Amino acid sequence: MKNLVRFLASSDHNVARAVRRVRRQVLTFTLPAPRPLVVPMRMAFEAAREVYYFGARVLVCEPHLKSHCARYGKGVRSGNFIHYIQGRGDMILGDNVVLDGKINIVFAARFSDRPTLRIGDNTGIGHDCRIIVGKSVTIGNHCRIAGSVYILDSSGHPSDPEDRKRGLPPADSEVRPVVIEDNVWLGARSMIFPGVTVGEGSVVSAGSIVMADVPPYTVVAGNPARRVASLRTEPPPPLVVQPAADRADGRSNDAGAARSLAGSAS
Repeated sequence: MKNLVRFLASSDHNVARAVRRVRRQVLTFTLPAPRPLVVPMRMAFEAAREVYYFGARVLVCEPHLKSHCARYGKGVRSGNFIHYIQGRGDMILGDNVVLDGKINIVFAARFSDRPTLRIGDNTGIGHDCRIIVGKSVTIGNHCRIAGSVYILDSSGHPSDPEDRKRGLPPADSEVRPVVIEDNVWLGARSMIFPGVTVGEGSVVSAGSIVMADVPPYTVVAGNPARRVASLRTEPPPPLVVQPAADRADGRSNDAGAARSLAGSAS
């Protein structure tokens, strides 16, 4: 068989050349697309697709998501994929929360009786995010979390080499809650490590590895993430109002100094 393929691919024989010519014509074959024909076909396909995705979202995906919630608010929505939610824990969603695409949420019950994920009002989480909850992960209101972000309050393995060798779980001290405060933007593929608090209004740039707390209204970037900008300018120094008597004394002293300088010049 290998010899036949090599023969057809490289031989100058008439049969091999004919086979290669037919193959090339098949691979490059195309048809014209007259708009009166293809535009209605496209619109029919897009309409059928939207109806299918609407039904999948409303009748399958969102009920599946809400069945995992201890409590959820008004307007909670998902995309048209079923989220992969593992383990048992409390998921509390505020109003108008959007969990788009397909998101992996893991509750590690070995560290807490009820590991808890809280997501505040008007927060959106993008496709392919992964959230590991050993004790507590809290995401505030009006947050924007881009695709492929990784948030974890436990690394899943102990840092001690001997404990890791024996297959032991992480120590309790290594499972530390994560807090994402209000109006935070996490860029795509960023990672938030255990024990981190990202301050209100901050931005975590794409691909950043956040291993320490981020102050409010700060832009961080890099591995490990470092502050690169501030989103809030420093307030101007306070205006000191000089009393009228002091201003008059100052003017008289300036005038006396000017007369002295004039006399010395003459």
